[in-house]
Amino acid sequence: MAEPVVGRRAGSAFDSAREQGRAALVGYLPAGFPTVAEAIEGCRVLVDSGVDVIEIGLPYSDPVMDGPVIQRAAERALAGGFRVADVFRTVEAVAAAGAPALVMTYWNPVERYGVPAFARDLAAAGGAGLITPDLIPEEAGEWVAAAEEHDLDRVFLVAPSSTAQRIATTTAACRGFVYAASVMGVTGAREQTGQAAPALVERVRRATTVPVGVGLGVSTGAQAAEVAGYADGVIVGSALVRCLLDEADPAAARRRLGALTTELAAGVRKR
Repeated sequence: MAEPVVGRRAGSAFDSAREQGRAALVGYLPAGFPTVAEAIEGCRVLVDSGVDVIEIGLPYSDPVMDGPVIQRAAERALAGGFRVADVFRTVEAVAAAGAPALVMTYWNPVERYGVPAFARDLAAAGGAGLITPDLIPEEAGEWVAAAEEHDLDRVFLVAPSSTAQRIATTTAACRGFVYAASVMGVTGAREQTGQAAPALVERVRRATTVPVGVGLGVSTGAQAAEVAGYADGVIVGSALVRCLLDEADPAAARRRLGALTTELAAGVRKR
């Protein structure tokens, strides 16, 4: 495997964006979709088109947060023979491209793989850390210890329904950034971004100085600009995945992915 990318953690990317007077752009693609190789090429397109941090989904058969677009992509990756080792290959390629790579995964695959082994292999691939939507800090002791040992980021989620105590507990366990879900529900592009998101970001800022990234619902440059006006990071997933779902031709899919990413990258710079 390649040497880990020193200093390329999510927090450093957020700091760099802040120094430029803008929010960071976080782009999501699932590993193994449409194939492992094409997913890696997709991630490279994101990096080349202006994404600051890559969120690599680990396809899973029983998602609780993913909407229909990401579910379809994950189902095709699993049907195509995706294995957990493939996510490390993808992480390695993204790290080599120069962007922090965080794996977004439900907890079962990590637990089954073995928490210490997963942290070891993620770090060896140059990964920055994990985003774990179904793991709460109170039950994350083994992961926190492994992350500390391997210098990995820990990103937990808060939502509009989170109490002040829940936000305090969650943000205290985060390293890299805090993932603020802009709406209640699953991922997916929406005509409007979540109206509760600005207030949620404000509540999170009262609890921590860790950067706050807002996800769920962003699909256009205008929406990215809107979210960048109050958050440290803009997280986009389903809209990017749809570029690969809707285009059968890989080259056309990459062109469409690059065009949308460029639009989103311009959006986070319109502050």
